Amino acid sequence: MGNEAIVHVVDDDLAVRQSLSFLLASDGLPVRLHQSASAFLDTVEDGLTGCILTDVRMPGVDGIEFLRRLKARGFTMPVIVMTGHADVPLAVEAMKQGAIDFIEKPFNDDLLLTAVRIGLDRHQRETQHQAQSVEIAGRLKSLSEREKQVLDRLVAGKANKVIAFELDISPRTVEIYRANVMTKMRAGSLSELVRFALLVENGGETAARP
Repeated sequence: MGNEAIVHVVDDDLAVRQSLSFLLASDGLPVRLHQSASAFLDTVEDGLTGCILTDVRMPGVDGIEFLRRLKARGFTMPVIVMTGHADVPLAVEAMKQGAIDFIEKPFNDDLLLTAVRIGLDRHQRETQHQAQSVEIAGRLKSLSEREKQVLDRLVAGKANKVIAFELDISPRTVEIYRANVMTKMRAGSLSELVRFALLVENGGETAARP
């Protein structure tokens, strides 16, 4: 399947799986069907893109436990849970476990398709964000120790004169380091440089050493 964004339908009811497959495919969405949470976990590989549409009540591994296991495996795909009218408490628990939305049965086709589209768009943005963070982290590693010190202070909002004083170098030298940082980070402006640094920091990396 490669890295194609796929809607993974996880439901023990064959009729429901077939109905959802037809609905999603008719809307141009690639679909893969799984008869149980265990089947999904046993057959899919990490790093998938797309989203998961799962029933909350299933024999064996139910929807709540499924969400827990997905989290433990490191899956980041958005999960939409399907519930019955009497399962609102389970739906709330599913949200606490990381589901992005829940749809009550019988559901409106347009409502479900909208939820799935939102899930797919969300995962695409998160995947792109992560890829950009990795790329920018690589640029950060190319900076010298002094360039990292200058970057750290630029991100903190300090002026060139303040940076020069703190690092015991001339303002002109700070300007040279700043220009080098901008070039290596491929930033067109100071605001873009700060955004790059914060993007990596928010992605779990450290923008610059203290």
